[in-house]
Amino acid sequence: MKSRVVTQKAEIEEIINSAEVCHVGMVDLEGQPYVIAFNFGYCDGNVYLHSGPEGKKIEIWKKNPNVCISFSTDYHLRHQHKDVACSYSMKYRSVLVYGRIDEIAELEEKKRCLNIIMKKYTQRDNFEYSLPALNNVKVFRIVPEKVEGKAYGY
Repeated sequence: MKSRVVTQKAEIEEIINSAEVCHVGMVDLEGQPYVIAFNFGYCDGNVYLHSGPEGKKIEIWKKNPNVCISFSTDYHLRHQHKDVACSYSMKYRSVLVYGRIDEIAELEEKKRCLNIIMKKYTQRDNFEYSLPALNNVKVFRIVPEKVEGKAYGY
């Protein structure tokens, strides 16, 4: 079974929206790879993340805002013969998004972006946020510069 390149925007968005979390890859301050999982939101072609106001990733992004975000979904183990280990493979669909992470500071825009993230997980459109809560959270937007999709077994 061969891998298939996914190029259709609708299928790319379906894969992104089906993923439960995304994994954000970056290069740490010592030049080493660093990958962490995030809850996320996706709207109008942009990816939205949130985090606490401090930490390793924040320091990394100040120095190097380039990221690669991995989304994957639809895993299904398949085999040709149950007793032949080499006949097993995993079906999946995945998307990589390359871009630069930009912090959103304006409070109304933060609320809008947090609601995009919350809608993914709750299906609710609107939440209220206190001023202390908004001041204690960082919100980020990644505008994709390059997108790659792949499906294996689908």
